[in-house]
Amino acid sequence: MQHPRIHSSLAEALAARGYDTLTSVQSAVIEEGAKGRDLIVSAKTGSGKTVAFGLAIADQLIEGEKAPWTREPLGLVIAPTRELAIQVSKELQWLYAPAGARVVTCVGGMDPMKERRALQGGAHIVVGTPGRLRDHLERGALDLSALRAVVLDEADEMLDMGFREELEEILDATPDNRRTLLFSATMPRPIVAMARRYQKDALRIETIGEREAHADIAYQAVAVSPTDIEHAVVNLLRLHEAETAILFCATREAVRRLHASLTERGFRAVALSGEHSQNERNNALQSLRDGKARVCVATDVAARGIDLPSVSLVIHVELPRDAEALQHRSGRTGRAGRKGIAVLMVPFRRRRAVDAMLRRARIDAEWIEPPTPDEIRANDRGRLLEALAAPVELDDEDRLLAKQLMERESVEDIAAKLVRALRADLPAPEDLASSAREERGEQGPRAGFEGSTWFMINAGRRHNADPRWLLPLICRYGHVGRNDIGAIRVAANESYFEVTQRATPGFIKALRRATIAPEDDGMIIEQAPPRAAEAAEARRPAKTHPRAQSKNRKKSK
Repeated sequence: MQHPRIHSSLAEALAARGYDTLTSVQSAVIEEGAKGRDLIVSAKTGSGKTVAFGLAIADQLIEGEKAPWTREPLGLVIAPTRELAIQVSKELQWLYAPAGARVVTCVGGMDPMKERRALQGGAHIVVGTPGRLRDHLERGALDLSALRAVVLDEADEMLDMGFREELEEILDATPDNRRTLLFSATMPRPIVAMARRYQKDALRIETIGEREAHADIAYQAVAVSPTDIEHAVVNLLRLHEAETAILFCATREAVRRLHASLTERGFRAVALSGEHSQNERNNALQSLRDGKARVCVATDVAARGIDLPSVSLVIHVELPRDAEALQHRSGRTGRAGRKGIAVLMVPFRRRRAVDAMLRRARIDAEWIEPPTPDEIRANDRGRLLEALAAPVELDDEDRLLAKQLMERESVEDIAAKLVRALRADLPAPEDLASSAREERGEQGPRAGFEGSTWFMINAGRRHNADPRWLLPLICRYGHVGRNDIGAIRVAANESYFEVTQRATPGFIKALRRATIAPEDDGMIIEQAPPRAAEAAEARRPAKTHPRAQSKNRKKSK
């Protein structure tokens, strides 16, 4: 690859790798105005950032045609996680191979003695995580006195993870005349403060606008009962049948539980969290790359730096903490021009908060219903027909076996058995709390609810109460089944529901013994005053078609 501002040895590496053009961030960092300057770079995940900063610091690392002999490192790259550091190290190794540069990786979870020996042998570039680099620095194994360039990759995430002290100690040990490149997807105040302290006249490079940041990702949101989240996740996986899907959870325990549940259902899933060793993490990632696994259940930190081009589906099983985390997670898909889908699982009571988070992130998400088993089966049929109709190369053995089968059974029976065999490997879809039940419940009495008792819960429309959320909550605290709950009527400040005559005594006893969970603090369920539910129904506003509601809102503005 020929380019006037790319060093010849790096151009040779790019050509061997099949590069014929540069991405926007790669072009921006080698512009004449950026040469030799400190940089603050914001770029989309999957846009070639590693090659970008590799190209940017070449003038500091290469003299003539080759990297000079040195014992102390000339370049340092700091990354938030082991996976990202290892990925960066591999990229720089092939990029700088023609220049003869030696790259050493220092990350937690690896043998520190091997890393020290590697550092003693001399390195042009050191790539590592903050904690391990500080450890080598304090032990005297890492000498940064000759450093010419330092790169902080995903700096915002490192600060979020609590690595401020480590980063400051490492940067304070570097020469004042070094070049500092700061790559950060967002620019919160701590990043701005760090840039002011450690950079001089930094050039800001932003290669994407807000719209472009999400152009390759279709965002969807699913409002669902908390008790149905896992079932909805199963149905989303089955609906899309993505080549690779990543499911984000907030805690190690949630990862462990969901991974076990999916594996039991027949999904080929792996788990990534802080409790897994480096070997376990490497094996999990390799299984995803090889296609042996198709689903990865992970925490935010564990999934940082995962570069799997085949990821086409991201599911936020547990909601991200803020808009920045949402973008970081979702950025695992829609990489390098490929399309992807990011789905948020939203408990009914969190819908308003999620709407606000999406607005802050300038993301237009489509609110959808959880996939139904019928929709999934219809998709399965379409995929099976497409797979069976695809052209394949048949040899004589295949045709001989087909002929023998046709002599024994009809073509229709053979095809049916083939379809059955293919469908046998697919996990079964799950039934969710049906919205049809809500509608039926609001239509009045039905068979089995003669002599029923009405109860009241202190959650209404103003609290974002919804029958799909109330139903499992009532069942959990009242120790009753869903078929024992009849109509659910949501008023402004409270909601009313009916319980079958048979289940009422046990329901009242269960409520007296119930311990209210912390997340439901302040909730009260009690028997409703006579005819209170009918009065609430009479006060309920008439239903309006969604389009009419939208028009009315516009007029009111």
